[in-house]
Formats: sequence, C-alpha cells, structure tokens
Amino acid sequence: MDRYISSIAGRLSLRTPQRDSLEILAHLTHLIPLNKERNLAQTLDAVKNAYPSVENFERDFPSLCFALATGVGKTRLMGAFIAYLHMAKGINHFFVMAPNLTIYDKLMADFTPSSPKYVFQGLTEFSLTPPVIITADNYEKGAGVRGTLKNPDIGKYAYTEGIHINIFNISKINAEVRGGNFPRIKRLSEYIGESYFDYLSNLDDLVLLMDESHRYRASAGVKAINELKPILGLELTATPQVESGKTSVPFQNVIYSYPLYKAMEDGYVKEPAVATRENFNAKNYDEDQLEQLKLEDGIRIHETVKTELKIYADNNEKPYVKPFMLVVAQDTTHAQHLLSFMKSDDFFDGRYKDHVITVHSAQRGEEKDETVARLLSVENPNEPTEIVIHVNMLKEGWDVTNLYTLVPLRAANSRTLVEQSLGRGLRLPFGKRTGVPAVDRLTIVAHDRFNEIIAEANDRKSIIRTGVVIGKDIALKPKKPLEIRSHIDAMVTGKPAAVAPEDFFEQSPVTQQKPTPIFLEDERPIAIFALEVIKEFEQLPHSRQLQDKTIQEKIIKRIEEKMTLAPPSLLDAVITKPDIPEVALKVIDAYIKNTIDIPRIVMTPKAAKNYTFQPFILDTQGLGRFHPVEQKILIQQLRTAEREQLQSDPIFFEEARAEDHIVSVLIDFDDISYDDHSDILYDLAGQMVAYIRSYLTEADDVLNVLQYHRKELANVIHTQMKRHYQRGYTDYDVTIIRGFEHPKMSSVSYDSQEKARYFRYGVEDLSSIRGMVFDGFQKCLYPIQKFDSDTERKFATLLEDDASVLKWFKPTREDFKIYYTPERTYEPDFVVETTTHKLLCEPKMEKDMLTDEVKEKAQAAQKWCELASKHALDHGDKPWKYLLIPHTAIVASATLEGLTSRFGG
Repeated sequence: MDRYISSIAGRLSLRTPQRDSLEILAHLTHLIPLNKERNLAQTLDAVKNAYPSVENFERDFPSLCFALATGVGKTRLMGAFIAYLHMAKGINHFFVMAPNLTIYDKLMADFTPSSPKYVFQGLTEFSLTPPVIITADNYEKGAGVRGTLKNPDIGKYAYTEGIHINIFNISKINAEVRGGNFPRIKRLSEYIGESYFDYLSNLDDLVLLMDESHRYRASAGVKAINELKPILGLELTATPQVESGKTSVPFQNVIYSYPLYKAMEDGYVKEPAVATRENFNAKNYDEDQLEQLKLEDGIRIHETVKTELKIYADNNEKPYVKPFMLVVAQDTTHAQHLLSFMKSDDFFDGRYKDHVITVHSAQRGEEKDETVARLLSVENPNEPTEIVIHVNMLKEGWDVTNLYTLVPLRAANSRTLVEQSLGRGLRLPFGKRTGVPAVDRLTIVAHDRFNEIIAEANDRKSIIRTGVVIGKDIALKPKKPLEIRSHIDAMVTGKPAAVAPEDFFEQSPVTQQKPTPIFLEDERPIAIFALEVIKEFEQLPHSRQLQDKTIQEKIIKRIEEKMTLAPPSLLDAVITKPDIPEVALKVIDAYIKNTIDIPRIVMTPKAAKNYTFQPFILDTQGLGRFHPVEQKILIQQLRTAEREQLQSDPIFFEEARAEDHIVSVLIDFDDISYDDHSDILYDLAGQMVAYIRSYLTEADDVLNVLQYHRKELANVIHTQMKRHYQRGYTDYDVTIIRGFEHPKMSSVSYDSQEKARYFRYGVEDLSSIRGMVFDGFQKCLYPIQKFDSDTERKFATLLEDDASVLKWFKPTREDFKIYYTPERTYEPDFVVETTTHKLLCEPKMEKDMLTDEVKEKAQAAQKWCELASKHALDHGDKPWKYLLIPHTAIVASATLEGLTSRFGG
C-alpha cells in the first residue's frame, strides 16, 4: 500500500469512495507517463487494459472521470488528488476549472486556509506552507509565474517555491468571447512578457482538475481546455453524461463510479422521501387549491424538522441547524405570485413574510444583490430565510446542507422531478446520519405525483435502485473472526495464542515472541487439569491465596480425582509419569503472574434519590411552530419504502387544564416522577402553552396542536430539562461472588486484508483502526489487542513504557458487571495493575467528558472501585482507582502516576 495514500486518507478523513478514487489515481501514476512526450494511443491502451470502462480520453491528453454522487465530497477529493500528486510525484502546478461563477466562488473559499471547509485541513504540509492560489483577480500581475520577470524594472516574482493552484471559471479561458477578441488570459502581459495562458500551457507538470466536468463538453470549451496542454486531466461529476435534446450521451472516460444509490446505502447522504396526505385524491382540488395545500403541508413538515433538529442539537451538544424549504416555481411570474401569497396574511397569518425570498433571472440591481446575499447565507442560523422560491432547480455549486423540504409546483415528469430533487438536497449537515429520521431525510412534497414518484423509485433502472455503475466496483472490507487466548491459556494448553493465517503477523522487534515453555509435553494433560481446578477456587478473596499450602493440597487432590476419571487414552502417550504436585505448583505460579485479580462485584443500581430539576425559562428560539392539522400527512422513503405519519393519532378527550396534555406525556419518561416534579412540569408545560398561544389566537387551534403534537412538545421540554438535572445519590444492591477470575477467551473481528501490526508503529489511516489488530506487547495478559481509537493505542504504549505498570489488558464484556442504569452495564477500556494500585482506565475524547452518560458511567465505576478497594484492603491486596482521562492528556511524556494524580477518582 502506498504510504502517501494511507497518510492522506487518514488525515483528510476520506470516505470509502474518496479513498478508492485516490488509490486509482496512485495506480494511474504508475501506469502512464506524467509528461507531454507520451504516445496518447499507447497511453489509452494501457489504461483500457487496466480499466475496461475507459473507452476514450475524449481530450488531446489523458483525462479520466471520477463519477461520485452529489454529497459524497468531490471538492475534498480534489484536495486529496492535489496532495498526492505533490507529495508522491513532486507535481507543483494545478489548474482547477469551474463551470460557473457560483462554483468558482465556492472553490476559492474551499482552497483558502482560513475556511472551515479548507480542502487540505489536517495536512501539515499544506498548513505550514499554504499553496499559492492564483485567480482571475491576481494572475495579470504575475502572481502565478516563477523565476525572473521579463521586465527587469519590476524585479523577481515573489512565489518561486511550493505549489501553485490556479482557479478559473471556464469563461475566462474560452476562446469564443464577445466581439471575437481573445480572453484577457490569452493576451500579452507586460508583467509576464507573454500571455498567462501561454505560460501555463508551457509548464511541464500542469495537472487539470475539472469540477462538474459534464459542463465542459461544448466545442469551444473542449478546444480551450486542449490548448492548456496539461499532462493529466481529472474530471469530477455526479452526472457523467451530456444532455443532447431528449437523449443522454454517456462519458467514455469514466474510470470510477460511486452512484447515488450506493451513497444512500452507505449513509453518506440523506434518505429521500415523498409526502402526500393519506387517501388523497388530487381530482378533488383545482390547481390553485392543490398548490396552496402543498405549500401549507410543506410548512408543517418544515416546522417538524425544525423542532427535531433543535432537539438533536440540544441532546448531542451539536450546533443548531436551521432548515429551509425550497419551492420550485414554473416561471418568474409564478415565482412572484408565490412570493406575494407567502408574504400575505392569508399564509399562516403572515408569519413567514420576513422569512421568504425568491430567486430568478429577472431580478436586477439592489434586489438581486440582497437576494443573493441572503441565499448564500441560508445556512446561518441567524439569517431569517426559511423559504426559498426558485424558478429552476438551483444549479451545481450551491452546496447547502440544510435543505430538508422540497415543494415542486407544476413540475416536470416524475423521473426528472426525482433526479433534480435528489441532486440539490441530500447533503448531511452533521456529515453523517444521526439515526433521527426527520434529521436524516429530504422530503419532497408531491401530493399529486406521489404514486408516480413511488413507481419511478421502484423501477429497477431508477437512480435510487441501481444508478449507473461504471468502472471499478465499490471496494468492500469483509471481516474475519479472530479468537485470542490469554497467555496463561496458551502456556498451559500449548495452543497458539491466535488462530490466524501464517502471514498474519508482520515482522517486528517482538512479534510472535511466545512465552517461555514451562511445561513438557508429558506434563501438559496435568497442567490443563490444574487450570480447570483453579477455576473452582475463584471464590477465594484473591489469587495469592492459591499459594497457601492447605489450598494447594486441595488443588492437588482435585487434580488426582480428575485424573482417575479421565479416559485412559489421555495418558497413553505419556512415557514418564509427571509429578502432579510439581506441575500444579508451576501452573499456580504462572496463573498468578498472568492474571489481574478482579473481584466479581455485581452492582445493581436502585432508584436515584433526591434528584431534581432546577427551574428555568424554556428556550423556544429556533423552535418550529406547531400548526393545527385536520389530516395525517404520509411520508414514504423512496429507497427503503419505510412510512411515517407526521402526527400521532388524534385525541378525543379534553383535559382539565391545557398543560395536562403535555404533562401526561412528560410523566411517562423514566427520569420524571409526577409526585416529586409536578411543580416544574406544570411550569414548563405552561410556558409551552404560552408559546403556542403567542402565534395561535383561536382556542380550538391551540387545543388541536396540544392534542396532535403533545409528544413532540413533551420531547422539547424533556430535552431541555435534562440540561437542568441536579443529581442526587444512587443506592446499589451489591454482591461479591468471586475474588478473581481466569482471563476469558477474547473474540474479535478484523478487516480481512489486515495483518497484526506492531503496536508502537503509528497508524496513518485512523478511520480504519477499528478493523486492525496489534501485537508485540510485553505486559499485556493477551498477545493481541484491538483498539477503538488511536488514543487507546497510544495509552497502551504508555502502559508498556511505564515502569510502575506490572500488567494490563482490555476487558471483555463478561469481565465486569457494573450497572450504571438498571438495564445497561459499563465496560471500562483498560484494567491496569501497578506496583501500588489496580486501575480502571477510560481514555475519552475531551469533548465527551461532561456528557450525562459518561458522568453516569464514571459514578458507577467509582462506586465499584470503592467496593473493590474495601474488599482488597480487607484481604491484604491493592486498592482500586478509576481514571477518566481526556485524550489530550495522553502524550508520550505523560506517566501513569501523573495521570492518576490528575484524573483519578
């Protein structure tokens, strides 16, 4: 594996399709010459032999297309391409082509180091010395030219080292401009002594990257691109085809395809869904009525999403995402009509008049500037826009993650509707699925086209089902099971520590160092019996009591009893009768040295005592508005066909107080007691009722909302209550069953292409660490360990290096019974024995240290350590401590003693 691939993929957090594409590029650089002297026909043959999907470069230079679904991350992939070509191949000149001004502006922002979406974020090589970015604004003064200027009066150029990345709109280099004049980039420059275009075309290492490359297939565009004479072209698009009238002409140079349906399956984009009303019959409505109904139901869905996003953000300490709704109009006249209606008092009492904008080509001057500014800021939670009216589906380059509801009015056929809709709204705001349906879904409101869209989605040729699969298959990483024996088991049984292929273990300084054999083959049957007998004595307070002469006599007697019951064939091969006491004592000694005494303490929490919730003002800012609904709205996912109703079943009874509708749901939460918390429940429910009455004037409408939306309202309140929870204390039922236990067999899985890695070697692809296994440990009770993060690997290294550490291991689920809720147990990450203590250690991301779940686990673990310490000290053993350690503290210079003093509970 190319080390640059692993490094770049890990540090840029590349997704699977992005990494696959990078691996293909790396292969290409070994397959074809990266210079202008190559034979194009021979180069094409070499590529076709390796990648049969490539039929033609379709350029005067090698040009390959990577077709990745919208939302997967084409811009990040461009950054990875540039990083690899520079780091691995020494290429310093790149030309990034944009098809329009929107994408041009976006690319300039993404290649700016201060941008939150900086494409090289994580690559120190590009942070310490950022690339020189040349654009239409600075190229004329020679910002992108190396060496000495032609005009000696000006001096030398400032940028002679490092990478140059040119970012231009296609119109800047297109030969066909108004009046027949050359574009400015092709005109002679007094600063350069030639045109900048000629300078670029004469470079011997220029690589061209084409964003949305399906836009560069016009004759003028092809000619201009060919004249740049790059050594390689890399095209990126989600639609590798050219529309020609009613037909589509597919690209002939697609080398890799990651279609939309695969992105949906892998969870990289939102799930598309279509919404209507149950038992809906469009014939009962005229066109205007249908249009109004779709807009109103779109708002109802939008407000539900708005609330779910707020709940998710509050629950998970994530930034708030403000959703917006996109309305697709037929033409500019229709768009203005919709704008007037949605700004009027007839549309939800005028509540959205300041939250709606329209975007179309007829806008001019200040109106256009203001609209564009609001459109570009639509992701900002403080920007008021919640509804965008657009004549045509917004074009490529408008990359937003907060489009959740789409209302197409008087739309085209169902296939076009589905494809256009999916192209604009599938990006995920948090970068991955959350598990909350409303937060992970894009909803198309299409009452009149519901059945057609479902039929289109179920078509085997639909992009939701199969897409266009071209070129390299999607890489899969199948898992393999691995059973790992502890050192004591391996010593006694003589079996390998892990059953794995011969080449599973890499060569490293201590790889496969087996424990020194302590049993002869003739002794092994007795040793196995001895290990089984020791398990019968685990009720002793600690394993050192196995050294007591009386206990040893009992163990030897039990071994002899087992020997008499064993089948004769077991000892047939034994030539010299082993000395049973001698073998038993060796097993006991090895057992004590290769275990950590963990008492089996069963802690079951009783109900928490004296906890309460502090009074607070309910936060309704950013909360969706709940509106009265007469009929259930049906939402069906296009890919999975899963259905959901927007509201719960209607309620046909009245409560004595309006607040009772909400309180009746709140008291169903496990952490709320009506008797103990009724005052704050009614206070908060009253605040929510007041919020609803602030925008609904009719009493029946308020009652309707309280009945239909009581669960959502209660969820909002409960989410905020948890932030004002005041912990009491927790009682536990405690039982101590055993004083120590034999290390259990550890069953794990790993990526089938992986081999055991020496634990001290750094991991470049951090995203794949959960599929790796590590060996080479000297103090671990097991020869092989798996880690959930590189932080855990670094902590294991710290334990191996720390002189105070005697032994350690990562426990299995069966090693502890620490209940932090009545149903859920806590499994610490590490168990460590030092010269003075035994420790439960939990490395944790610093941002997660104060979450409720982490606090509850820590409280339970500290209680366990308190009980274990009492048990240990009563029997002359070492006390226990619990360490909750932020990942930032686990550094090479840290010591376990220092971490214990800072983070020991």
